[in-house]
Amino acid sequence: MLYYHDILEKVKKTGLQSFRNPFLNFLKKLIFNLYKIFSFFSSEIKFGILAIVIFFFLIFQIHSIKIDNMKKIGILFGKERSFPEAFVERVNQKNIDGITAEPVRIDKVMQGEGSGYDVIIDRISQDVPFYRAFLKNAALCGTAVINNPFWWSADEKFFNNCLATKIDVPVPKTVLIPSSSLPADTTDISFSNLAYPLDWDTIFSYIGFPAYMKPHAGGGWKSVYKVTGVDDFFNKHGETGELVMMLQEEIIFDEYYRCYCIGGKDVRIMPYEPRNPHHLRYVADFKPDKERLEQMEGIVLRICKYLGYDFNTVELALRDGVPYAIDFCNPAPDAELTSVGEENFNWVVEASANFAIEKAQSHKEGKDNLTWGEYLERSTKGKDLI
Repeated sequence: MLYYHDILEKVKKTGLQSFRNPFLNFLKKLIFNLYKIFSFFSSEIKFGILAIVIFFFLIFQIHSIKIDNMKKIGILFGKERSFPEAFVERVNQKNIDGITAEPVRIDKVMQGEGSGYDVIIDRISQDVPFYRAFLKNAALCGTAVINNPFWWSADEKFFNNCLATKIDVPVPKTVLIPSSSLPADTTDISFSNLAYPLDWDTIFSYIGFPAYMKPHAGGGWKSVYKVTGVDDFFNKHGETGELVMMLQEEIIFDEYYRCYCIGGKDVRIMPYEPRNPHHLRYVADFKPDKERLEQMEGIVLRICKYLGYDFNTVELALRDGVPYAIDFCNPAPDAELTSVGEENFNWVVEASANFAIEKAQSHKEGKDNLTWGEYLERSTKGKDLI
């Protein structure tokens, strides 16, 4: 015949720590109360009922532990749909033990408190400052954010070009141009250190015409102008308002490529024709040989290694056999199915899913899980860049 203390003794022998465990304390009280409720039944029936109750509570406890130990991957996105949905589906399809993916959900952001995600892929914070601040707090609490929100906030395209000149990456000749209009809350006195007029003769002689003028930060082919001469430059510069612009040498290219780089190691080189309408830009017939592919892959990896981007695209224009890096600050690059095409889409979904899983598996609770680029790593340690 089994009594209350016999049942408790059997529970203790399951190896679930001691009765200091809150769950087992609760179970102890439950068994005691149920034993009293069913006191009019025979010992065998009472034991059977209690055994069933214990069984289901143990299953629930084990399931709860499994959920608590689950590594959660989130994706933060805006209007795009095809890539985020396919990414979540692909991660979950892989059925990796202890890994799950979902769209990020935010119902509150408390200072110094975690996001509930081990990994977040960021596709939208460049346009939503609230999300950028949320991601910085999440990263501080240990989330591996792809891409690093601190570096993304600090980085811009003109700096990228400057860095490229120091790490042996060919880039077009480029100069920085002040905004046409005064920034908000400034007057002409705010620019006491800026010569007026600038040395336009030297600038135009260095760059040449035709040339391209575009914002020193941002992307999406917004506010990009082709300028054919001095008068055309000043007319179009007058349209740019408070945007700080770059004037860049035109590269008359023979071939053009857009290259995904995921995790600083996986590269997809895609023929690309920027002169085509947007929906036809990936319809190009360039056929690089093995040597050219290796050369371009090396440039892409070097750029992303120094910038520290986990998810980026690099655009390369080939002129006289030299790959010039044209645009390589794209931490939320286009990945829509209708834009990049099915083959490229499937590649970027698979590569990003694999990398996110790697980051989740290597995640260290409460530690810095961000990627920091070679530029920052070397600079903060006083090392040469190359």
